[in-house]
Amino acid sequence: MTDSADSPSFRLAYVPGVTPAKWVRTWEERFPGVPLTLLQVTPAEASDTLRDGSADAGLVRLPVDRTVFSAIPLYTETTVVVVPKDHLLTAADEVTLDDLADEVVLHPLDDVLGWDRPPGEAAFERPATTADAVELVAANIGVLAVPQSLARLHHRRDLTYRTLVDAPRSDVALSWPEDATTDLVEDFIGIVRGRTVNSTRGRAPQQTQSKAAADKREPRKQSAGRTTGGGNTAKGRTGGARSGGAKSTGAKGGGSRSVGAKRGTGKPRRRS
Repeated sequence: MTDSADSPSFRLAYVPGVTPAKWVRTWEERFPGVPLTLLQVTPAEASDTLRDGSADAGLVRLPVDRTVFSAIPLYTETTVVVVPKDHLLTAADEVTLDDLADEVVLHPLDDVLGWDRPPGEAAFERPATTADAVELVAANIGVLAVPQSLARLHHRRDLTYRTLVDAPRSDVALSWPEDATTDLVEDFIGIVRGRTVNSTRGRAPQQTQSKAAADKREPRKQSAGRTTGGGNTAKGRTGGARSGGAKSTGAKGGGSRSVGAKRGTGKPRRRS
């Protein structure tokens, strides 16, 4: 496997529209000694790429065969309709499927929204790819419904898009063969789920255990500190009581001095 002891590496497949950059940066910071290789694949190629071991895991669009692959859903994309900039649909911020009833809606063969037939009128033939469909939109042949990331990927200055509020949506997930859940796959799962370096599933279990032990000891130290502080306070109070006692004794001393002074004012007795 790719995470062999001699030369560990990790290969990540991803489909168009998915941007793995932020997770790759975290990987490079956390595991600088384990190179990560990116493989861009089409949605149709994703399953075979994972099944034959060409990649350890993939950022793919659901659904996947759950009898073979594990999958962690990451996010759901907004669906938009791509139209020419001067199209009537641009007058609104959002459109519905009913708004497309009189439009020719292109349905490329690599469609990822999963509908059997888009709304509106069908084109004479289906474009081979989403990129081909975008070219047809630019030629005023029709409009195209896609996830927003694909609309951005195939951006043209003469085209724009509007949110299609009631259309199917595309779910992006991290997927890998269920029988090939390696340590490196677990590491990448931790990254996409936002686990910290000190997570219990991290790469440094000894550090995690040390941190856990430190966390257990810390309350005892604080408790001991509070007990000691309390003892000092108690002693302070006792000292205060003793000091008060000294003052009380001083008061009595003062009373003795007052008696002495009274005797001093009388006449001395003569001895018979």
